[in-house]
Amino acid sequence: MLPGVLRDSEAAATVAKGCRRREMSHFTSEDEALLQSMLRQLLQSVKEKITGAPSVECAEEILLHLEETDENFHNYEFVKYLRQYIKNTVGPVIEEETEKYTSAQNQSEISGYDTLVQHLTKKTRESKEYREMMHALKNVMMVVVESLINKFEEDRMHNKELDSKTKKERQSGYFTDNCSDSDSSFNQSYAFMSQEQLQLLTERLDPIQPKEVRQEALQMLCFAPPSDILSSENWPNLRKHLTISLSDPDATFSEKILRFYAKTFSSSPFNMTREVYTSLARHLELYFLSGEHSLRISAGLDVSNTDINRLLKKVRLLNEYQKEAPSSWIRHPEKYMEDVVESTLSLLSVKHEPNHPACPDFLGPVYFLALLDIKAVWFKKWTHAYYSRRVVLRLLEKKYKSLINAAVQQCFDYFEFCKAEGNKSSKVSGFFHSQHCSEYLCDKQNFSYTGQELQYIYFVHSLCLLGRLLIYKEGQNLFPVQLKNRKDSVSITDMLVLFTQLIYYSPRYPKTALTAHTDSYSPEGLVMEILQVFCDQTGCVAECLYTDAVIDALLHPVQSLLSGTEVCINCLEATLFDVADILARITASEDGLSLLLYGENEKNSKDSPTAAHVIVQFTKKLLHDDLSLLSGSELLPVVKGAFIFICRQMYRTCEGLQMLIPYGLHESIAEAWRKTNLLSERVSTPVAGADSTSSISLESKNTLLWEETLLDALLNFSMTPRGLFLLHSTGAMNDCVNFMFSSLLKKIQTNEYEELGNQVIVTQMATTPMGAVALQSSGFIKALVTELWSLLECGKDDLRITQPKSAPVDPIDQSCQKSFLSLINLLTYPAVFELLSKQNMPNKPVYSFREVPSDVIDIIDRLIILNSEAKIHSLFSYEQSHIFGLRLLNVLCCELNTLLLLETQYKVSQVLLTAQEENVTEASEGPGVFIIDGLSVERNHILVRINLIGGPQERILPLRALDKGSDPYPWPMFSSFPLPKCYLAGIPRKAEFRQALQL
Repeated sequence: MLPGVLRDSEAAATVAKGCRRREMSHFTSEDEALLQSMLRQLLQSVKEKITGAPSVECAEEILLHLEETDENFHNYEFVKYLRQYIKNTVGPVIEEETEKYTSAQNQSEISGYDTLVQHLTKKTRESKEYREMMHALKNVMMVVVESLINKFEEDRMHNKELDSKTKKERQSGYFTDNCSDSDSSFNQSYAFMSQEQLQLLTERLDPIQPKEVRQEALQMLCFAPPSDILSSENWPNLRKHLTISLSDPDATFSEKILRFYAKTFSSSPFNMTREVYTSLARHLELYFLSGEHSLRISAGLDVSNTDINRLLKKVRLLNEYQKEAPSSWIRHPEKYMEDVVESTLSLLSVKHEPNHPACPDFLGPVYFLALLDIKAVWFKKWTHAYYSRRVVLRLLEKKYKSLINAAVQQCFDYFEFCKAEGNKSSKVSGFFHSQHCSEYLCDKQNFSYTGQELQYIYFVHSLCLLGRLLIYKEGQNLFPVQLKNRKDSVSITDMLVLFTQLIYYSPRYPKTALTAHTDSYSPEGLVMEILQVFCDQTGCVAECLYTDAVIDALLHPVQSLLSGTEVCINCLEATLFDVADILARITASEDGLSLLLYGENEKNSKDSPTAAHVIVQFTKKLLHDDLSLLSGSELLPVVKGAFIFICRQMYRTCEGLQMLIPYGLHESIAEAWRKTNLLSERVSTPVAGADSTSSISLESKNTLLWEETLLDALLNFSMTPRGLFLLHSTGAMNDCVNFMFSSLLKKIQTNEYEELGNQVIVTQMATTPMGAVALQSSGFIKALVTELWSLLECGKDDLRITQPKSAPVDPIDQSCQKSFLSLINLLTYPAVFELLSKQNMPNKPVYSFREVPSDVIDIIDRLIILNSEAKIHSLFSYEQSHIFGLRLLNVLCCELNTLLLLETQYKVSQVLLTAQEENVTEASEGPGVFIIDGLSVERNHILVRINLIGGPQERILPLRALDKGSDPYPWPMFSSFPLPKCYLAGIPRKAEFRQALQL
């Protein structure tokens, strides 16, 4: 089938009309190339002049050939359209015949067809829909192919006339050179061009030539392969002509040159396109330097103006190439990349002389680039890889540092403007604020920009460029910079302080205050992205951020609220939330936490309180609702939670807790939780059908969320031993543990950081009796034991068994290692005493297979002290489960208090000795021999450990691994006391003992 099939004659006429205009508006250039390729093959296959449409069979053969040779064949829009057309036309026929065949085959009524495909092929070809589709296809192709042929003939005749005119001009002396010419001249529109043709083309594009000659030559240029032109020896002269011709007042003429440039960018390698790029950049640079550009910033910019539109098209083509070039320039010499970078920086550095009257108001090329790429994506791509970043930053430092100076100046100018406007009123008026900017730049109906809007766009571009520049060491080396209107130079710290101040001095609106800043043009959103990147970095980037000046700038709104001074900040709650976000990221690192606790030079907190003191004081005032400016705000709970999180980052460490203890923050949080808990109990239950259901539900959700935030903050006090004592003093330990357990049940999957934090909290909780009781009453221990049993004895229920599970190689299977470590962390002596003291062993006569342990005493009964046949037969995997229990007992007995408790209550040693005594072979004469297996080896090791106390110089512990050879286990086993003497180390001599003491 042929691509581009349409349904009726009207659509065919549309295609034919588009072909006559030589542009397919509905399809891409690749599709047009496909049609041209088909046409050439059709002309070759049809020897006589075509008066009608070619046969469909001939077209099918050509398509098959194209499909085999063209790897992009299936990506053409024509081919995709054809597939959809065939599917819509004969698809129902195929589905209907498939159903008929299937039902008939089930009834054994059809015979004679080997496969379903043969049957469907025959029925489809015989259908009415297929015949109508073929008829429509022939009609369309008649019109399309005839139109292409006619246009091909017109171009051929036109080229002949042009060639004839050229010969006459040559004979009349119009051209004075002796370049060779051939009869075909420019006939080969679809083939390569010879050097003579390119030489002639270069001469015809000379600006001194008549307009008609240049236009004809430009038309030939557009049809010529770019690779032939760029690789020819005439390219340098042709490049000069094209650069000059880009300024031609004829819009159509310059538009065609831009199309040639665009075609070159998309179809040529980097080593060729950089020539075209530098040519375009040089043209724009000359244009801005020539004085023809008379626009001023104060006058604004009308994009609908023809001249401005043409200029923007050139800059846009430049910018599109800037974004694509880095993907390929690493495969070429560095000189090529340097040419592109330098031509760009040279263009962006264009400005009037200082004495020029319009110098401050000059609308330079950087404004046009910022208008098209406001977030400086081109600079981000250029500095992403070290290969290009080194070249870019080196050129900026040596020759084009004025670009950095101008960007810094623009940021300071915007800050001064916002600061001045903020002192006048609470809302910024007359400037391109964040919400206006975001909506305006996304509105395609706006075609003009005021001077202030242009300044704001350039400010955003400068902000993004500097934010990217400062995260690299080489970029930081460009600082400090000296500005004209500032006495002191601007350092990196000054820039970060400026970024921080923009958070609360730039205008914003409450509705979008706490939303994500992605794809936003608001200053605070862009600054937040920059500072967040700085917080995530390490090394020199973090060193720049971790200074007292930056922290003081972040805490400026907090200090103002604490001191009661006037705060001229738009949307104070959103500003405080952003400040808390950056402070929390700083506190998460070790160096950042040290900075907040002790200051940059570990200054004495008595002379001037450090940032940690300021933060905890402000957090307490938030919890007590002592800030009148924030009272009644809907976002107040969010701000409270953000600053509590900063404090939580501090008191999770011993140093931070020690500094915050005098403030009694735990008491403030507990008091706020009690108040919230009372409010949550008073919230009425929503009634179905009531009008206030939604409001009550929202209020209850917010109250519950705030209560959980406070419980989480209290729970994190248990990360340290002293913090656990403070948590116990609040009386909220049981509620915190219940909250932790319910949170673990709700979360299907937690990240590594949260999981580690939960393990630390559980371990700290288990070190105190009240913590162990709280863990047991919450159901945490029961859930842990149940999960362990399901992994050890039952396995995963959702695991599809396709083959028998392999026997575990390790003593503890990998799936049970996490549960094993959790039990070890939990069973400290205080927890063991609370959970096992005065607890009798169940020792049931019968154990059901469905009976799942629910407590630690059950684990000891079912996995460790297996002193009855009922316990052994209740295990599906007896040896593996018992080894797990023995390994657990081995670790528990390392704590002497735990060992004494287990020995006095459950006689663990005697149970193990009895098991060893029973694990012998039967012999007709004399005692049997100990059976060496995994269980006997484990029991032997534990018996030696729990009956000999001391270090490696006082006892020798037998290994739990077998040796290779005739004697795999050389250690003697025993089933009664005393222990064999081989496990007792020799008593050290006095000299050795003294030497050990000295060491």
